[in-house]
Amino acid sequence: MASRTSTALVHPERSELEFTAVLAALSDPMRLAIVARLADAGPGGELACGTFALPVSKSTQSGHFKVLRESGVIHQRDEGTRRMNRLRRDDLDARFPGLLDLTLQHARDAIGA
Repeated sequence: MASRTSTALVHPERSELEFTAVLAALSDPMRLAIVARLADAGPGGELACGTFALPVSKSTQSGHFKVLRESGVIHQRDEGTRRMNRLRRDDLDARFPGLLDLTLQHARDAIGA
């Protein structure tokens, strides 16, 4: 069984979340699609990176996840060879009330869901 090289995953604390960094992370259509999918996973829902069928290379996809993680939009953890992702809804709602709901509504309108 292959093992993932342990990489330190940087996650800002709730108090360190920056409005402009979160907005920048949410401004990209691919990252917005990731966030919408995680929101649909339900409370506490986690999805592995490999479950996202994005029309970009694996390295580009990894870059999108990194931007989301480092801005504080998602939390990632390694589980064996998989990297699990969950939306940091509680932290985002506490720091920027209404932002995530508005963003998700925009994302769903854009994809016609």
